[in-house]
Amino acid sequence: MTDLTTKLLIIGGGPGGYVCGIRAGQLGIDTIVVDAEALGGTCLNVGCIPSKAIIHAADEFEKSTHFANSSVLGISAGKPSLDLSKTVAWKDGIVKRLTTGVGGLLKKSKVKTIKGWASFVDGKTVDVKTAEGATRIRAENVVIATGSVPVELPFMKFGGNVISSTGALALNAPPKNFAIVGAGYIGLELGIAFAKFGSKVTVVEAMDRILPTYDAELTKPVAKRLKDLGVTVILGAKAKGLSKDGKALEIEQNGKTEAIAADKVLVTVGRKPLTEGWGHDKLALDMDGRHLKINDRCETSMRGIYAIGDVTGEPMLAHRAMAQGEMVAEIIAGHNRRWDKAAIAAICFTDPEIISCGLSPDEAKAAGHKIKTANFPFSANGRAMTMEAEEGFVRVVAREDNHLLLGLQAVGRGASELSAAFGLALEMGARLEDVAGTIHAHPTQGEALQEAALRTLGHALHI
Repeated sequence: MTDLTTKLLIIGGGPGGYVCGIRAGQLGIDTIVVDAEALGGTCLNVGCIPSKAIIHAADEFEKSTHFANSSVLGISAGKPSLDLSKTVAWKDGIVKRLTTGVGGLLKKSKVKTIKGWASFVDGKTVDVKTAEGATRIRAENVVIATGSVPVELPFMKFGGNVISSTGALALNAPPKNFAIVGAGYIGLELGIAFAKFGSKVTVVEAMDRILPTYDAELTKPVAKRLKDLGVTVILGAKAKGLSKDGKALEIEQNGKTEAIAADKVLVTVGRKPLTEGWGHDKLALDMDGRHLKINDRCETSMRGIYAIGDVTGEPMLAHRAMAQGEMVAEIIAGHNRRWDKAAIAAICFTDPEIISCGLSPDEAKAAGHKIKTANFPFSANGRAMTMEAEEGFVRVVAREDNHLLLGLQAVGRGASELSAAFGLALEMGARLEDVAGTIHAHPTQGEALQEAALRTLGHALHI
């Protein structure tokens, strides 16, 4: 067995882990990053990046289909065809470029990387099983960044025609009939993409509405788009399993059982922190439900052991993990850092896209705030008109007394790029007057943010 010692050991090379490693290396900390898979974690390999590549390809294919018929833009083209295997190969090329880049950045920062499965022996010692043999690492500090995994239904295990999002991103052809269990962001992002590719998509959701983590006002334009794309959405229904011949999904709704034709069934009922398989039982870590409990420095209940990213619970967002990783590296380097974030933007890359940053109107009221709130529709935004993207709006939520912004939300095509402005405004403690008084370039969709602030103040200019 090879023996190594280091000041910092990071278990997991996803967004949180690799950013923590890069920053630690920049600060001169002797660091090792261990991951059993390719660097980049779920996000770069089988999550955020590849799904957005597939979504982009679906958008382009839909445009081609649109232009095969009459178009108000005066553009016409022949009937398009799709070779999804080539699309997947292109997506894989992007993933490889990014994961290779992560490896290069870690090397540049003088961080050692080991490919293998890490398991704790005790709070300072970890054994890593690699292709070359076992390595024992003793570390002064350990960061647990093991991420999360898809939730599997016990009566419908992954395999064969039952797939997770990972399997959906590797299909070599669109399924003729595609059933999706779960109307959360993963299910709807991929469902919309495959509907554009030509699949007959049926979404089954146990709750009474789609995207239950977003408020109904934001999800209404998405529901309309699903209908326009021919996606069947069945609410208040539970999946029961595959039919005996494996060619249909059986569901139960209002006490009745129904079979839905399905060549593939995508199960997207959530993700859970990966807290097993790495020696959790060898440690004395406090838990908060299913995830590791941490404080505002990402410290666990054991001295010298930190945890970041999805393994620490919601929000399970790559950018949250990255910020935590950077902070922990600086704490280990002796900097005085604490987690004190005003807001973290969450984006649903459906069509149209949804952004939510800070408090919604209902959340603000529940927190005891008296609020002022208003929307500005993209139908009154010149840039949105020129992009055929008039569906949706920007919404502002502010305190009634001092006009401090509490939340910013939007739904619209391409609206995800507004998330940077939303996050910055909330972190800087902006007031309605600050946003309204900032000159927003014309013509851009960003003007809708200024106009929403103006409208909340009672004097919008373009509506």
